[in-house]
Amino acid sequence: MSTARSFSFRWVVGAGFVVFALVPLIANPYQLYVANLMLVYMLLAVGLNFLIGYAGQLAFANGAMFGIGAYGTGLLMLDHQWPLALALPVGTLITTLIGIVIALPALRLRGLYLALATVAFAQFALWTFIHWDGLTYGAAGFVMPRVDFGVIGLDKSLGIYYVSFTVTVLMLWLGWNLVRSRVGRAFVAIRESEVAAESVAVDVTLTKTIAFAISALYAGCAGGLFAVLLGVVVPEQFNLFQVVLQFCMVVVGGLGSFWGSVVGAILLVWLPEAMRGLQELLEIGFGALLLGALLLFPGGIAAAVRKIFPHWREPLRRTMDDR
Repeated sequence: MSTARSFSFRWVVGAGFVVFALVPLIANPYQLYVANLMLVYMLLAVGLNFLIGYAGQLAFANGAMFGIGAYGTGLLMLDHQWPLALALPVGTLITTLIGIVIALPALRLRGLYLALATVAFAQFALWTFIHWDGLTYGAAGFVMPRVDFGVIGLDKSLGIYYVSFTVTVLMLWLGWNLVRSRVGRAFVAIRESEVAAESVAVDVTLTKTIAFAISALYAGCAGGLFAVLLGVVVPEQFNLFQVVLQFCMVVVGGLGSFWGSVVGAILLVWLPEAMRGLQELLEIGFGALLLGALLLFPGGIAAAVRKIFPHWREPLRRTMDDR
């Protein structure tokens, strides 16, 4: 990719970050909340895309990891009075470790069997959230303690937004560099052919474990931010629809496209808000959008953009329709 083309792509990405940075200056409280929710789901979609789109592992445990991150951060703040600056990274670490533990038995499974096993884990996690009253406060959940940003002169909503924005920008920067690193290339190698990957000295078991860990890390971080944003943690927030929602974001954005998953997250956070008056049609709308994306744009938004702007092929080069 030429320097000029790379420069133009960076301008587009940079402009997107600037828009989100300026949201608090131009948005009302509701719009600020929606923008914050978009930031949270960007992390979720990118993390899931590492696992499904790049590494080719059809796993759906991210909804559970999202919940574990929310409960981990929330309970550390509520029961142990930890500050957000400490509870969020520790809650994220706990989720990452659980992701690694889940990866160990999952490494023996592939395709549909892996998908079913991870969906079963997601349902088991939901059951645990509901029934482990002594730890999770049961089906009623719990209210998050108030996060005070008075020291730096910000009210709660602005403070939470800037925390989410800062964390998301950092995580996206790390993720984008990971995609272009040796680890990112190893992900794509095992997706294309595990046998071929092993022939060029890629440790398939280790690479899959790293993919599960990174996906869990992003989901755990997003879960902690989600808990703080909503101010309440209840089990129903992490049901099977959460799994479907995250998968739709990745598919609509483009499997194996880093920035495509970001755009997919923005679109599918905006859609429910646009359909707020038509809640009974929401699930139908998601189904229609997913079906339309699969039929009209098999490579998602990333493939559509590449057709319109061919010189953006390099930044989006790992979309699944390149296979």
